[in-house]
This record gives sequence, C-alpha cells and structure tokens, in this order.
Amino acid sequence: MIKIYHNPRCRKSREGLQILENSGKEFEIIKYLEDIPSEEELAKIIKKLNINPIQLVRKNEKVWKENFKGKDLSYHEIVKAMIENPKLIERPIVINNNKAVIGRPPETILEYI
Repeated sequence: MIKIYHNPRCRKSREGLQILENSGKEFEIIKYLEDIPSEEELAKIIKKLNINPIQLVRKNEKVWKENFKGKDLSYHEIVKAMIENPKLIERPIVINNNKAVIGRPPETILEYI
C-alpha cells in the first residue's frame, strides 16, 4: 500500500497528493502533524529513503534555527527533534513498499508509484 506523509497546509504536499489521486492507485494519507510517527517508524522511513536524518529536516523552520542549528547532533538526537517538532519533517514523503521518496519536486513521486 502506498502511503503519503502529508501536511495539508503545504503547497508541495498538496501537489504530491494530487499526483497520487491522479494515479488511480490506492493510497493512505498520514497527516503526520496530527499522527506523529514514532521514533521507530521515523527511523524506518529514513532507512527507506536511504538518507541521513539531517536530510529530512526542514532547516529553515524557526524551531530548528533557534534550538538546533549549528549543533553537532547524533542520529538519535535529530530523529528525536523531528518527533518532538514534527513540522521539521520534510514533506511530502511517499512510501511504496520498500521504496520511499521526498516529493520535492512533487513530480519525483511518479518514479516511485
């Protein structure tokens, strides 16, 4: 089952959702600001994306700049920061089985569905 980690207030996330809707495939919407992923779940997403956790962080968010910018954070500390402040998580994220992609630009989603 395809999943999209979605923020309805984000234009890129809405564009990613539209791509999935147009695909005609079944998918699940996870509003990650309300249904915050667990540390284990976020670690699995990072592994499927094949990235370091810092690559999933929205570094221009105020909370990042004020609390974390310039600090030498461990993998666990970065993941914990995203769980405690889910708006730090880059979006949208689309997962299809063992593959995942950050939909920036949204068109990259097409390669994974």
